[in-house]
Amino acid sequence: MPETHQNGHFGGTGAGSVVRPYGDTTGDGMVQTSFTLPVPPGPRAEGAALQLAQKMGIEPAMVVHSAGIGEGFTFFVVYGSVRHLVDLDAVQVEERAYPLLSPGEVNAAVKTRLRRSLVVLGACIGTDAHTVGIDAILNLKGFAGEKGLEYYRELQVANLGAQVSVPELVHAARARKADAVLVSQVVTQKDAHLRNTRELAAAFREAMGESRPLLVVGGPRFDPAMAADLGVDKVFGRGTTPGEVASYLVHALVPEEEPA
Repeated sequence: MPETHQNGHFGGTGAGSVVRPYGDTTGDGMVQTSFTLPVPPGPRAEGAALQLAQKMGIEPAMVVHSAGIGEGFTFFVVYGSVRHLVDLDAVQVEERAYPLLSPGEVNAAVKTRLRRSLVVLGACIGTDAHTVGIDAILNLKGFAGEKGLEYYRELQVANLGAQVSVPELVHAARARKADAVLVSQVVTQKDAHLRNTRELAAAFREAMGESRPLLVVGGPRFDPAMAADLGVDKVFGRGTTPGEVASYLVHALVPEEEPA
């Protein structure tokens, strides 16, 4: 799979600050993309795919794979060269504003500075039945070699599972006096994850006002920069580990250590 290669820089404000995609040779601009068109398989469909690729700036383009995926639809993989450059100096990402802590450091911070257990609820809301993400963060076995939040002795964790309605989650958070609510959203068709998150934020705001728990959402299609727009406190994207979440909870909920 072609990828950006920083050795293929072409000028810019600093060494390596402007890059092009890398495929067969450095700086050749080769990329690979896939898409589906509502056209039956055949030469006309491949011609339509090439036309779309050219309009996307991929030229020359080659259809390296095509297959019918149902009546009247064709899936394509297209390979070709783009002239576009990437200015690394103009890339904006959300930097982590807190240190990553070990489980021992998290437990110590909660025990000595919060002086009680930190209560965390997790769920998949709406019709989303994909619990892999929330389980990876909460369950003892964890993810990517890290134990889940159930492993942290100073965290009181409850995983409410899948297809939890927003009113049910609000009720559970209030009943358990939750400090934080973690919500995983995998289903993204027609931006369902965004609608569900906004509904979640509005419901907690209406029911609990300023006393609402910390709201944290995550999933593979979320943009971490969207937290304020969605009305939540933190958004995690794909690849997030339990340790990152635990460290954020300490950063957001545990008082700073008083100077000696």
